[in-house]
Amino acid sequence: MRITRFALFPVALLLSVSACFTNNAAVDKSVTSTDTAKYYFKNPIGKGADPWVVKSGKYYYTCQTGQGGITVRKSEKLTVLGSPKLVWKPPVNSWNSTCIWAPELHHIGKKWYIYYAAGQSGPPYIYQRSGVLESVTHDPQGAYIDKGMLKTGDDPADPSKTIWAIDVNVFQVNGGLYAVWSGWKSNAPTDKTSQHLYIARMANPWTISSERVKISSPEEPWETGGPLNLNEGPEFLKHNGKAFIIYSTRESWTPQYRLGQLALQDSTKSLLNAGNWKKSGPVFEGTPEVLGVGHASFTTSPDGKEWWIFYHSKIESKPGWNRDLRLQQFFWDASGNPVFGTPLPAGTLIRKPSGE
Repeated sequence: MRITRFALFPVALLLSVSACFTNNAAVDKSVTSTDTAKYYFKNPIGKGADPWVVKSGKYYYTCQTGQGGITVRKSEKLTVLGSPKLVWKPPVNSWNSTCIWAPELHHIGKKWYIYYAAGQSGPPYIYQRSGVLESVTHDPQGAYIDKGMLKTGDDPADPSKTIWAIDVNVFQVNGGLYAVWSGWKSNAPTDKTSQHLYIARMANPWTISSERVKISSPEEPWETGGPLNLNEGPEFLKHNGKAFIIYSTRESWTPQYRLGQLALQDSTKSLLNAGNWKKSGPVFEGTPEVLGVGHASFTTSPDGKEWWIFYHSKIESKPGWNRDLRLQQFFWDASGNPVFGTPLPAGTLIRKPSGE
């Protein structure tokens, strides 16, 4: 059943949250051009898709495909992307030579890890699997070594049973390391195959150690109705002891691409039990002016006082993957749930992140 956001909000809280979004975007007519450049920015902040950003110390690192491989950008400002530096180029004639999709950069222990999908040139894109890279040094823009393919099948001990998988996201909860990803129930001869979300425990950053568990399928009215039902781009989000998985649904090449949410009902219970996750949505969707919002990542402002969503949007309404990169502040309601609001049109003046 579709859950309408704000429906249960007290009126005062609804007005407060609405005011936050309004104030973030509004600019007084007396603001000068100098003030505008100093205190505000405009979307989009770049071109591309599947944006991933991670904050470490005073720097933001953005990971994307580019330059024939995977690149990492470094910047002290969230709103200004640094220059891309190639950190890994795929080998030739290997399972991961082409179709490098949606890399994510994570700091686990003393090393940096990049999770990505790769396969063979398509269409059809039926060979996508997920791999892991490990940093050689402590520098996220340094060299990486290939740790191989993740075993994303029903039997992690049997590599031959690895199943189509993309958009791996890793996170730690209660001392355990977990992976969540978008995958198929079984390998298929066509990419016109529905995608689901799976989760599994990891023994280390490059080894899945438990059977995968399906925690979401595209079943709700707001997840279905297009040419291909799918759940993808799952991203873990944690705040004040509450855990969420924010994911993309509908089709990435259409204006209907949007975000859904899984909330862990009790953080003391098993993440590997699908019944412990509650679905709601859409929690962030497009407008006639902002199309196909999705595949987001999340971070905080330089001073840590604000939360921001980093997402991509379609540039045109016709089917395709011509997209740009956008930032927007989001908030938390009284129950501890994220409130993403409505995507602001391109060119809107948005107040820069606090401390930038």
